[in-house]
Amino acid sequence: EVQLVESGGGLVQAGGSLRLSCAASGFIFDDYAIGWFRLAPGKEREGVSCISSSDGSTYYADSVKGRFTISSDNAKNTVYLQMNSLKPEDTAVYYCAARRRRPYGSTWFRGYEYDYWGQGTQVTVSS
Repeated sequence: EVQLVESGGGLVQAGGSLRLSCAASGFIFDDYAIGWFRLAPGKEREGVSCISSSDGSTYYADSVKGRFTISSDNAKNTVYLQMNSLKPEDTAVYYCAARRRRPYGSTWFRGYEYDYWGQGTQVTVSS
């Protein structure tokens, strides 16, 4: 059974940090790329970041570049999203997702190209 389990969300003040984790099981981790998406009330789902487990390529939305860092521990089948300098506009439910198809700079943020999704973790940034 494929599972993606997010953790690490919570309530933090603006300027603070959180680290999200995405633990994967049920598929060959090295063959997939893992992406982070977020969904805020009244907004469309947004691709936040993505990492290719095979070669370590990383991608970021412009809105989080320089503040968020994605990393992967292939031995633990886990991807992390370190979020620093958080802003109230980062408030959302964060989801991790896995894609078999190789990501590129022009495609990594397409949610429909992901095969599996986690249940999400809430991140709330207070002003």
